Amino acid sequence: MKALVQALLILAGLVLLGAGAGALVMVSHGFSTRERPSGMEEMLARGMRRMATPRSVRAARNPVASTPEALTRARAHFADHCASCHGNDGRGQTRLGQNLYPQAPDMTTAPTQSLSDGELFSIIENGIRLTGMPGWGSPAPDDDGETWELVHLIRRLPKLTAEEVAEMEALNPKSRAAFEEEDAIRKYLAGEDVEPVAGPLARSHP
Repeated sequence: MKALVQALLILAGLVLLGAGAGALVMVSHGFSTRERPSGMEEMLARGMRRMATPRSVRAARNPVASTPEALTRARAHFADHCASCHGNDGRGQTRLGQNLYPQAPDMTTAPTQSLSDGELFSIIENGIRLTGMPGWGSPAPDDDGETWELVHLIRRLPKLTAEEVAEMEALNPKSRAAFEEEDAIRKYLAGEDVEPVAGPLARSHP
């Protein structure tokens, strides 16, 4: 019994020493959202995320049928609400997504695709603490159907076609400058007297 207590004390001491050394390195090195999380941090974060999802939700299967209409609605929803961070193709290669900490994940790969339907639903509805992922759900279950449709779209992301991505790009939110630029181009093409348009859209027109 005495030997067991001594072993536990030694183990606790080693854990504290390790934690102290890690904290010292962090304090001396600083924190930056530009750095990739360490393997240990990723492992702990995934474990905490899994623990945060109730078992009953984690085991849930998608109750919404994956129809062409449902996927069309989900693409429109994703393009408007999610693409600014995750990209229309779900790979996270956007300026905003790459400057989050941790960076927006590539949802076409195994770490996301291996999650259960219930886990994906929970992440969308409740968000993930200490990341840039907000919770989009409402207290009432009114929007559950939309969230389950997004789960179907996430499963579909690795197989999105170029046509589907282009369709989503047309639905992405536009800045005020982009709206004004498009309006000026429309007036120009209609023969109205407008000042020359500057910007990326203008270069595609005479």
